[in-house]
Amino acid sequence: MTKSFKPLDTTDARDLANLRAEVERADGTGQCEDEADVLQQLTDPKLDLTHHTAGLWQGSRLVAYAMVYAPERVRDIARFDTAATVHPDWRRQGIGLRLVDWMRGRAEAIRAERHPGAPAELLIDGMAGNAGFAALARHAGFAPSRYWFNMTHDLRTDRLPAPGVPDGLRLTPFEPALDEATRHAHNDAFRDHWNHTETDRSDWDTWFTGARSFRAGLSSLLLDADGSVAAYLLADEYVADHAATGDRACTIGHLGTRQSHRGRGAARALLAHTLAEAREQQYDKAELVVDAANPTGALGLYERMGFTTERQFVTYARPLD
Repeated sequence: MTKSFKPLDTTDARDLANLRAEVERADGTGQCEDEADVLQQLTDPKLDLTHHTAGLWQGSRLVAYAMVYAPERVRDIARFDTAATVHPDWRRQGIGLRLVDWMRGRAEAIRAERHPGAPAELLIDGMAGNAGFAALARHAGFAPSRYWFNMTHDLRTDRLPAPGVPDGLRLTPFEPALDEATRHAHNDAFRDHWNHTETDRSDWDTWFTGARSFRAGLSSLLLDADGSVAAYLLADEYVADHAATGDRACTIGHLGTRQSHRGRGAARALLAHTLAEAREQQYDKAELVVDAANPTGALGLYERMGFTTERQFVTYARPLD
């Protein structure tokens, strides 16, 4: 049966969800997505399906895919995030290298058009300890660039940290009237973080408070005396995870403190509040992903608050020619 290599379309959401489910069962990534999750990704207004996605089909079956996300702004290096995978039954046939070559070609074309002359890297992500993925990355010229920890907190048995609000700040539930102010606080809080460029309104509406997974009832803000957002916590819930594992998880999607308010315990206060609220709402666990080299010391904070590392992921980088 012949293989065909063509762009993805929104009608492929179910096939892509099925492919990722097969990969999850084989690799134990802990990342479960349903068709609605995948459809949201395919309808991202900034994802050019025709030029920046590709699927490899064996007859009517999707066996591999790749996506390239084009950076809109460049702070130091134009970093091209990607998403790709190969069905476990079709691995070790050179398909992974074919996907990498396609992603590199697309990234180089985009760089030449939008960021000519800028230094650039292609990024690929996978589980740390996955020998096959590591071998593919090395063979394709990639080197480890960043490590990420997936951490969890058992809300059924673990002791929760004591609540408390820093002096001069006021805790309030998230409300739509403060949505834009929260976006500005996020951009200030993350401007010294790796690979961060300003989150605009479109991305905010797609992946933050406008996302299908966003849970306003678990999210909260800290306001200063002037009513400005000093710190924020945005929480999510992924229904596909619940369906796959039976555990209802509160995901700490985004937690940040404006630089002028750091060192006062704001992040701890928000996190303690959300953990207590999630337990009250009968969530089984809380989870988050943290950059191992986070400049604010977030990893240590999460460990002190009772989170433990469940999985590790690695981002590999390869400079573009």
